[in-house]
Amino acid sequence: MQAGNARYRTARDLPETIPVFPLEAALLLPGGRMPLNIFEPRYLEMVDHALSHQRLVGMVQPRLDGALRDDGEPELCEVGCLGRLTSFAETGDGRYLISLQGVCRFRVLSEMAVKTPFRQCRIKSFIADLDLEAGAAEIDRPALLKAFRAYLKANDLDADWESVSRAENAMLVNALSMMAPYGAAEKQALLEAPDLKTRAETLIAITEIALARDDEDFGSSLQ
Repeated sequence: MQAGNARYRTARDLPETIPVFPLEAALLLPGGRMPLNIFEPRYLEMVDHALSHQRLVGMVQPRLDGALRDDGEPELCEVGCLGRLTSFAETGDGRYLISLQGVCRFRVLSEMAVKTPFRQCRIKSFIADLDLEAGAAEIDRPALLKAFRAYLKANDLDADWESVSRAENAMLVNALSMMAPYGAAEKQALLEAPDLKTRAETLIAITEIALARDDEDFGSSLQ
């Protein structure tokens, strides 16, 4: 896996502790790019920390059941995704505009007791994710594109089909998963899918459920 100027090949290339950025319904996947507008002081400090260390940040959702720690901070989902900070700009009004490129997923082993205002965790990385194309040949690309077209048509949207046709299977699945306008639970299901084939199947299933629900709502509105 290459992210920006860095190559990640083995577990030795990845940290065992990382700063984490809890963000609901935000999905980062290996190879994907996520732009972020950073304005909270603690996360501005997190970006400074990442820039002076390994440029890696863990994107993770707050736990889906809304559980809170004693200090009122949300508990975290067990699985997140490491992102390398590949672009950075200051706005002049105290914000950072950054972009993360997904490297691999991780499992939170424990949260660390730290003095930094941002949270840090011990993690175990999903090393298999570093081979981005692993299992890509097993994806049912026609079924994925059929569901994507149906969703676009139902919502009167269009896509850059030339770029879609050029995209490799792995990048297509992960990009469509990140773009999908679904909720936190669906995003976490896509993140935790064990392999690309299952992620593609999960995305198709979620899309078909959303389309069926839209049809039911439309039918109800006509009655």
